[in-house]
Amino acid sequence: MTPEESELLALDFCGLRFASPLVLLSGCVGFGEEYTRVEGFSNRDVGAVCLKGTTGEPRLGNPPHRVYETPAGMLNAIGLQNPGVDAVVERILPTLDFSETRFIANVSGSTVEEYVRVTERFEDSPIDAIEINISCPNVKEGGVAFGNDPDMSARVVEACRKATRKPLITKLSPNQTDIAENARRCIDAGADAFAVINTLMGMAIDIESRTPVIGNNQGGLSGPAIKPVALLKVHQVAQVCRPHGIPIIGQGGVTSAEDALEFLIAGATAVGVGTALFYDPLICRKINAGIAAYLRRHGLGNVSQLTDTLVLNQPPAPGGGGCGN
Repeated sequence: MTPEESELLALDFCGLRFASPLVLLSGCVGFGEEYTRVEGFSNRDVGAVCLKGTTGEPRLGNPPHRVYETPAGMLNAIGLQNPGVDAVVERILPTLDFSETRFIANVSGSTVEEYVRVTERFEDSPIDAIEINISCPNVKEGGVAFGNDPDMSARVVEACRKATRKPLITKLSPNQTDIAENARRCIDAGADAFAVINTLMGMAIDIESRTPVIGNNQGGLSGPAIKPVALLKVHQVAQVCRPHGIPIIGQGGVTSAEDALEFLIAGATAVGVGTALFYDPLICRKINAGIAAYLRRHGLGNVSQLTDTLVLNQPPAPGGGGCGN
């Protein structure tokens, strides 16, 4: 980034200085080392890097196929393959350059106790913040995802809050009835910030074998196809966050500066970039430049001035609108 872009794009997120509003999303950049091997890529171009989902013990992940391209998107069902939290803290974190950017751990688990154990391990590490992935299935409750039940979401947040003093970011699932109510419960339980949204659940079918393409039968849908849904969810969660000054990482289908600007206007403080990195590893530079150009064009001195500036039209019709009859 140029010095002018740095001044325009730097922001405060939960007391952490982000050099840019862009955040590289968990699962898309491994443990921070994958894209540093790409010529021209620099962690200094982003505000933070979310490391791959980490569990208490090592996991091999799901059987193949685990990734499948869909129209305007991608299905994935990796299954949280990772070497376990001890290996991450002891072997991987020491290799990261914390002077370049902020690093955020992504905590996953199958029980509340596992979330707590992983969070406690990261508490005693140089990691800058902790993101809790509450879209994981709770094995004690028959596989119901923590993030789809406000009570279970709040239990995980409350337990992790007691285990760390680091900024705690809750990653919200779109696969639930009322994401705003879930956010409200998580705030009461101690969440410092939100990542909105995680992937939507989807499926692809091989018509010749009449079987799901994904080995896990279903997977998480990401990419441009989910952007309209993600924007609405960010807007809904922002209504709950605004009175508390709680920031949001808006994410889901960001492939351009225009996409990122939409999320900022809808209520996001920072913007996650994920699937787009797979086909353009250097896309963050282009997005940063586009955001900076927009800010100059509109006479704004810093990207934070754009957050939550959405001007709504007339109130939506009862039931949320969208009726095509």
